[in-house]
Amino acid sequence: MTESAHIPVHPEDEDYGLETPLAGHPEPLPHVVVVGGGFAGMAAVKALKDAPVRITLIDRRVYNTFQPLLYQVATGGLNPGDVTYFLRGLRLKQKNVHVVHEHLVEADHEAKKIRLLNDHWISYDYLVVTAGVTTNFFGTPGAKEYAFPMYSRSQALRIRDNLFIRLEKAAKSKRLDEGLRVVVVGGGATGVEVAGALAELRTAGLAPAYPEIHGDAFEVKVVQRGGEILKSFAPKLRKYAAKELSRRGVSLHLGAGVAAVERDAVVLTDGKRIHADLTVWSAGVRPHEEVVEWGMPQDEGGRIKIGDDMQVEGLPGVFAAGDIAVSPSDLPQLAQPAIQGGTLIGRNIEALLAGRPLRELRYVDKGTMAVIGRRAAIAEINLPGGTPLRLTKGTAWLVWLFVHIMSLVGPRNRVTTLAGLVTRYGFPFHRRPIPIVGDVPTVRPPKPAGSGT
Repeated sequence: MTESAHIPVHPEDEDYGLETPLAGHPEPLPHVVVVGGGFAGMAAVKALKDAPVRITLIDRRVYNTFQPLLYQVATGGLNPGDVTYFLRGLRLKQKNVHVVHEHLVEADHEAKKIRLLNDHWISYDYLVVTAGVTTNFFGTPGAKEYAFPMYSRSQALRIRDNLFIRLEKAAKSKRLDEGLRVVVVGGGATGVEVAGALAELRTAGLAPAYPEIHGDAFEVKVVQRGGEILKSFAPKLRKYAAKELSRRGVSLHLGAGVAAVERDAVVLTDGKRIHADLTVWSAGVRPHEEVVEWGMPQDEGGRIKIGDDMQVEGLPGVFAAGDIAVSPSDLPQLAQPAIQGGTLIGRNIEALLAGRPLRELRYVDKGTMAVIGRRAAIAEINLPGGTPLRLTKGTAWLVWLFVHIMSLVGPRNRVTTLAGLVTRYGFPFHRRPIPIVGDVPTVRPPKPAGSGT
């Protein structure tokens, strides 16, 4: 046991019960504080399951969110509970974890303690920062006010509710061309997946449900600054995805970025103005602004600078991983780098406890995938030996389904998500899908002036 194991617990820790030693350990064990319950944070916690440490997991939400399927929530395909996991459920299998629902405000690395938003201080022996990121609007005028980001569960629900509010409004309109024009900003995997899901929702689920909305009054468009969508994929896969989106009635506007977002339009950098009743923003992410107060070195984009051993530069015993961190290897902001980074942090903390040298991350790129719609997806799987396996159509869709279901946390989430996706895409259920909706206020015409209340 290291000398830090005998450091007394800070008095404020008692408010969370952190002073209680684990069963079989009369002395308080080294305290590992993990800030953020996303992919990296969960991986770090699980990697320390059998380590002689006490773990405090701090998150601003009481649940973990499986973000790769948020677009399914936003388009009525899944319930929000299908893609979230109660963080306190970790204690069912891991008794050395204590969960605290709060925000990190500042860190005193010299005294080895952090302050939460409720002004409570928690001391630590090892600190792990995996707090995730938020939407990046890149300073685009009007984007923050009028565009709908999709990085959290509440944001996905907001998109879903506004989608059906607009549809109900169009159904009550006497104009035949009144409908819903959706513009998706960003041609990466998230943008393509949400556009594809909206297109299938329109053709399979909403055409019979909203006979009042005529013709092509429900439009889906993707705006991408670059000349192609899905630029991280091989050209063959990009071409297939573009073809499938077009076949589903999704328009692609490539080669021009977004200059401004208005209440009912998106203005492009080439001067073109696209009518938009709903603008979904999936163009990028950035760290939260409060990271500046955490006393850690940051790069120009605000990400925390770490070494390949996942330690924060200049702060021994302080680690970071996931989208919030940037290493010399400059790994992509995806789930697999976060998971592998979090796992290595757990192992390196065990190495410090045992007096062993730290290991550096040897990232294994397993590949990437994106779904366009029913029986249409692309997958690039990196096989041993370096030869990538590139899949399209139904085969890629089945691989996508298997990987996403198995990546969910908890058996209930896997079962309910599988049922939701099968009823949305499977035969013969796809012919009559019923979207999941929330509360939609009644649409009534405005009362004439002077009519009273």
